[in-house]
Amino acid sequence: MAACPISGFPPFNPVAARLAALLAKAPQHKIYLLLFKIMAAGTGGQKTTTAAHLTAGREKADSLAGKYHIRKYEERDYEMVLAFYIQGIREHIPRAVWKSFSRPQLHLALLAVFLLTYLCWASVITSLAVVSLLLTAGALHMKRLWDEYLHHALTTDMMDIRRTYLEPKDCCFWVVDTGEEVVGMVAVIPPSWWNNAQELIRLSVKKEHRRQGLSKALVKTVIRFSEEHGYQEVVLGTSMVQHAAHRVYESMGFHKKYLSSF
Repeated sequence: MAACPISGFPPFNPVAARLAALLAKAPQHKIYLLLFKIMAAGTGGQKTTTAAHLTAGREKADSLAGKYHIRKYEERDYEMVLAFYIQGIREHIPRAVWKSFSRPQLHLALLAVFLLTYLCWASVITSLAVVSLLLTAGALHMKRLWDEYLHHALTTDMMDIRRTYLEPKDCCFWVVDTGEEVVGMVAVIPPSWWNNAQELIRLSVKKEHRRQGLSKALVKTVIRFSEEHGYQEVVLGTSMVQHAAHRVYESMGFHKKYLSSF
């Protein structure tokens, strides 16, 4: 017979321990690295404009000019930029939790935990409580990781945007201005891990102003800036749960390069 619990506590469950480890390996910690070639092959090293999607992006940006204006970041934008950046990051948490909990292997592990707990306790309520506790612990763990990512951003580059993105060479930070508020942003830096490339980062659009073509217009701004500064590629990383961002990037000519954990 299996050892019974004492003092009202459930026994150690190796399947539950395995499940906890599985929950810790959440898929939102995958980098979805995309690569876009700015310089066409066979140009002899000369910069060229990209195909129809680049022209279309410029036309789209022009069509938004009456309501939206893309400009360089100014110090007066700081509080608005931080507010919707934080909001945008926190929007990913529920999707990340759902993505993790929808995996078949997790369902099997939860079923095993439920059955083993029931065999020992003969109580459906206790078994459900153990499963619920594990799910809650997993969700809190993922929230903590996203909060750590946000805290790191707010205490590094986003703490002093001008110093990070406007003073160094080949860096920039743009915002989308409606005349009343800032509703979008994007930045670009030369990454140390990729030769002759610019990295697109901090792309975010306020929720109320999405589906207006702002993300594409901001990406095109980065591409034009990179072309003008002689870079051959634009690269970026995004999490696996940002499906809308994936569709935007791929529709503009980016393609998935590889996946890696961080």
